[in-house]
Amino acid sequence: MKTLTEYLYFNTKNKREIINITDQVEEIVSKSGVKEGMALICAMHITASIFVNDEETGIKQDFLEWAEKLAPFNPDYRHHRTGETNGDAHMKSILFNHEVIVPITNGVIDFGPWQQIFYGEWDGQRKKRVIVKVMGQ
Repeated sequence: MKTLTEYLYFNTKNKREIINITDQVEEIVSKSGVKEGMALICAMHITASIFVNDEETGIKQDFLEWAEKLAPFNPDYRHHRTGETNGDAHMKSILFNHEVIVPITNGVIDFGPWQQIFYGEWDGQRKKRVIVKVMGQ
């Protein structure tokens, strides 16, 4: 079995952003030489997410607004009693998952129509990382 592990780093300009990382993951898959297998893509921070969806500006804005409605910033979160101010970011991150596994067939990510991989940042403006682990034959 072949494996390859690489990291992607992000330091977003905004507190909340959704970034398409499909091209970077595809480059890592290609570099791995794996023809049949899978890639694990995982946010290594508890206030970030990884998810698969459509690359469309409207849906990304809808996601940001939906997340804010479900987990709005609120100064009264119990988490803030620790001195933190990002309780909402912790909640937003679990709305979108912290990892995905995507199939690799014939050396490429085997997606359905319009599927792309996204990094969701909910407490940005600081350096964070994502692990991409490719495994297979």
